Amino acid sequence: MRLGKRALLGLLAAPAIARAQGTGTWPDRPLRFIIGAAAGGVSDIFLRLMETRLRERLGQPLVIDPRPGAGGMLGAEVAARSAPDGYSFFVNHIASHGIGPTLYRRLSFDPLKDLPGLCRIARMPNVLIVKGDSPHRDVAALIAFMRANPQAATFASAGTGTSSHLSGVLLGLRTGIETIHVPYRGTAPSMAAVMNGEVLFAIDNAPASRQQVLGGLLRALAVSTAGRATTMPELPTLQESGIADFDVASWYGIAAPAGLPRPITDRLGGEILEALADPGIAGRIREFGAEPAPLPAAAYNEYMRQQVAAWAPVVKASGASVD
Repeated sequence: MRLGKRALLGLLAAPAIARAQGTGTWPDRPLRFIIGAAAGGVSDIFLRLMETRLRERLGQPLVIDPRPGAGGMLGAEVAARSAPDGYSFFVNHIASHGIGPTLYRRLSFDPLKDLPGLCRIARMPNVLIVKGDSPHRDVAALIAFMRANPQAATFASAGTGTSSHLSGVLLGLRTGIETIHVPYRGTAPSMAAVMNGEVLFAIDNAPASRQQVLGGLLRALAVSTAGRATTMPELPTLQESGIADFDVASWYGIAAPAGLPRPITDRLGGEILEALADPGIAGRIREFGAEPAPLPAAAYNEYMRQQVAAWAPVVKASGASVD
């Protein structure tokens, strides 16, 4: 049987077309996951908790590519500019897709449009912490002290625009206290500032202070979420402690460049959601201080739009902006 030239070219091109459409042999090489922070941080840890299962299911290793800076926005931009071929992904989060769209005034890309979500992975509470030997043993005592001593109402954050920054701003808005933001270059130095008494308090990711709280160097007063955290049920929420309408959680998920073929979105998103349903993986996430919070693509993208709307007035009230 003889084939015409056009038919022959079509057969030769078919494998490439199939790969572009997310079918065929995908994945046939390692998958790159860009993270917007240094190795060893939360994004890195979540990937490593799922790495073995995903490698077994997909038949390819995961390559973690740290691109720290600008609250995760540098890594997000690298991911958004990557080819939507199913080999570059981004671990996105509240800073990149919840706070960042309002905080950064001159972004060269739109996080929600150019880097949409595949699925959400987890949520974790922030924890209000003070120095271990602080005289303030509950939220009411801390608030009373700040009202009487407004010049001492200082709080540390891991940097401008992070959830630790905006959580401190929100506490001030909800209590009518003008809290004083002291930004640091990362979580570790901000925790050290609380331990050393350089600032009065911080409200940061639960895992960041877990060991110091257990060791008595820091004291945890409350969690930021509306409900108590399953990983620390002994701690009251800020709402239970008298701070109305306070519900903050840091969240993480997977995003990909716009235009990723639907079959790849469904396949990878589905594999990650199945991994989160594994009791062993879910248990390790809880041991870390977070809570599995799976959402598929459509629900995750709607959730992120809601988060941008919720955080926009807080960002504006903080006066923070980045060109």
